[in-house]
Amino acid sequence: MVKAVILTEDFAGMKSQAFGLAERAGYQKELCNLIPKKPWSFISAPYWPFPLKAVEAFNIGESPIVISVGSVGGVINSAIRKSGRAAIHIQNPRISLDKFDLVIVNPHDQLGGRNVIVSRTALHHISAQILLENQKKWISFLRPNSKPLVAVLIGGNNGRFTLGKVEAESIAYQLANLMKTDNVSIALTPSRRTGKEAIAVFKQILIPLGAYIWDGEGENPYLGLLACADFILVTTDSVSMISEAVATSAPVMILSLPGKSKRISFFIHSMQQEKRVKLFRGRLESWNVCPLDDTEDVVFKVKNTLGI
Repeated sequence: MVKAVILTEDFAGMKSQAFGLAERAGYQKELCNLIPKKPWSFISAPYWPFPLKAVEAFNIGESPIVISVGSVGGVINSAIRKSGRAAIHIQNPRISLDKFDLVIVNPHDQLGGRNVIVSRTALHHISAQILLENQKKWISFLRPNSKPLVAVLIGGNNGRFTLGKVEAESIAYQLANLMKTDNVSIALTPSRRTGKEAIAVFKQILIPLGAYIWDGEGENPYLGLLACADFILVTTDSVSMISEAVATSAPVMILSLPGKSKRISFFIHSMQQEKRVKLFRGRLESWNVCPLDDTEDVVFKVKNTLGI
């Protein structure tokens, strides 16, 4: 099996994209977390004069493929690029695209070129086979009755959007209303960015009504929620979570949060244009949907271009 080393900082969204590409391409993946040193951690990576001296020491061996994500990963990948090793970068590297063999971006990056692959969604590992396997695994636990299942994927504060006690209360009361008026089951999973105060609010309001909320103990039911849901609600702060949600056969609705991101707004608008998501306005909506997942197409183009 061909090995791919993944260069990125320790951010879940970045790692999930690189892992998704490597896993679905059939590569053996090896993660190399990049840790910028001070003062370079306060300076945008494309402006580092000596990139390899700006991060803690690392070793990638002789892997034939290096996949980087984010600006730090990009400048390091370009600095160690050599003949016989494929350099793949995910997201806008904010340096010359010629420094990589392939660059995988989203439409909002507005980039093009001979070595650019455009994906409508973030890359991920959620294949049809994985959904089928997890449906069989989780269906009896998540759907013990005939009520429609609403999966709720909660993010958190990320510097652009806010999810605190007030926002959690607003979402929780809307979910409680759905349980009472539409006779649905609610299964909610927080992310690593969901604050403890917000989680406490969800538990206080929803558990007495019979909702299931993952408490962080045992196996994360996230894949089960994607596989078993009749409807999916996901907070607006995460392109990765939305991308994974739209890879399913369930209608996806976006839970708005206070804040602003041009990139995420562009992405959500593009998903609305694809008729794959709608904004949640307090009531569930059902419409004909098909799974939307560009990862398989990206994998085909990567392997066809590199021959690996």
